[in-house]
Parts: sequence; C-alpha cells; structure tokens
Amino acid sequence: MTTSGKPTTALTIEQVDDLTDRQQAYFNKCTEKLGFIPNVLTAYAFSSVKLQAFADLYNDLMLGDSNLSKLEREMIAVAVSGVNQCYYCLTAHGAAVRQLSGDPALGEQMVMNFRAADLDARQTAMLEFADKLTRTPHAVVEADRQALRDAGFSDRDIWDISSVAAFFNMSNRMASAVDMRPNDEYHAQAR
Repeated sequence: MTTSGKPTTALTIEQVDDLTDRQQAYFNKCTEKLGFIPNVLTAYAFSSVKLQAFADLYNDLMLGDSNLSKLEREMIAVAVSGVNQCYYCLTAHGAAVRQLSGDPALGEQMVMNFRAADLDARQTAMLEFADKLTRTPHAVVEADRQALRDAGFSDRDIWDISSVAAFFNMSNRMASAVDMRPNDEYHAQAR
C-alpha cells in the first residue's frame, strides 16, 4: 500500500477484503481529525480482520478508560520505541508527545532519551519500569511493581503501564520487520 505516492512498508501484500463501513468511518475520522490516515492503519488495511484487531486494541490502550493520561501513555510509547529504535513509532508518538504536552522540546527529549527530559518522579518511575519491561522482561520482580506503587500508581495503573509497553514492543517489532514508514505530516506537527 502507498500513501502520498510512497510505499507504506517494504512488503506488497494482496488485498484480502474491503474495509467495513466501521473501518471506513474510522479512516474518515482520522482524515478529519489528523488530516491524514496514519500509515500503520493503511499497512494493516489489507485485511479487515487484522486492521480491526489492531485498531481496537490500540484505541482501548491509548484512548480507553485509565488513570494514566493520554500524555503518559504516549510517553510510554516513545520510551519503549526508543529502546527498540523504531523509526515509525518514534516519529508518530514523538509528535503526539509534542502535541499533548504543548512542549516541542519534551517531545524531542523523549525521542532521544527520556532520561534527558525534565520529568517528575512519578513519570520517571513509570518510564523506568517500561524500559525494564522492554529490555529485560524476565527480570521484572515485585520490587519493580512496588517502586511504581511507591510512586503513586495503583495495581490497575501498573496493568495499564505494562499493557501499553507490551503493545508497543509488538508494534515496534512489526514496524521494523516490514520497514513501516511514518507519514511525512508527523515530522512537522506541534513544532
């Protein structure tokens, strides 16, 4: 699939089926709100089943009910994507951090190294946990969860932090595997 005449991924996959009415409405909403359809969605659009599964999980984790703010969830996405060096997600979610925070410098600091950003103790604890879960998931122990509790997170919050981090580890690997390219529009957003 291509957008703006450029390939979305390095793969050419035959279209399995058409978008459902619900998916077309979602694409229309993206175009209305963002001015474009994110390439991650067009990449999955070869299969309405795969697109719907991805979109439902993403929307639940990133926009659904949680004590974590949208900005905090985007910060997790950027921290995980930084560890994984995922160009697509660093570009797209770095733009979201810039936009949600109103601070272009924070977005850039997060993309380069979240430890360079001026974060509070709560945010730092959250991102250190997401970093450890990404780098050495087998080494996460009760002391790591307790550090989050000590920073003010509930057990439900710990679930949400873990879910967002896990999702972006999967998403980063898919984006890297298929050389998913970010939309050009992300580069200029919230600067």
